[in-house]
Amino acid sequence: MIYLWLILAIAFEVGWAVAMKLSHGLTRPWPTAATVVMYLLSVVFLSQATKKMDVGLAYAIWAGAGVGIIAVVGIFYFKEAISPLKLASLGLIIAGIVGLSISSGGH
Repeated sequence: MIYLWLILAIAFEVGWAVAMKLSHGLTRPWPTAATVVMYLLSVVFLSQATKKMDVGLAYAIWAGAGVGIIAVVGIFYFKEAISPLKLASLGLIIAGIVGLSISSGGH
């Protein structure tokens, strides 16, 4: 159940970031409302995951996975530039998450 909470937290983190981009600086009401709601849901689900998971590990997975997925969404959906350095940096984020997970011995 811990990983379900974490997956939901990550999904809503990605959702609020995308909605924020679509809100054009929080000037469009519906994407702005979606940003606020999804941000709150993301934090609620992250707090559920940290009940039984180390907060450092949970936060690192939440933030790192969110950053990685948001970067990929930016590349494919918003047509943002891609470069070898950007890809290498995403690889380092993934390596960091895996390293923290291994060093924590799971939850």
